[in-house]
Amino acid sequence: MGKFCEVCGKGVKYGNNVSHSNRKTRRTWAPNTQRVRVMVNGTPKRMFVCTRCLRSNKVERAL
Repeated sequence: MGKFCEVCGKGVKYGNNVSHSNRKTRRTWAPNTQRVRVMVNGTPKRMFVCTRCLRSNKVERAL
């Protein structure tokens, strides 16, 4: 869990590690998600939210 943002839907991306000798191995890039308390319809709820959504105030933090 925690590999995708529950607000914007950003998820894991796949690609290659490329060495100096140009050998390729598969790797993943995961978004920076944080488990935070968020206000949803007036009630607090724990969600995995990416840091970009937190920074741009797409969610309201519950304190």
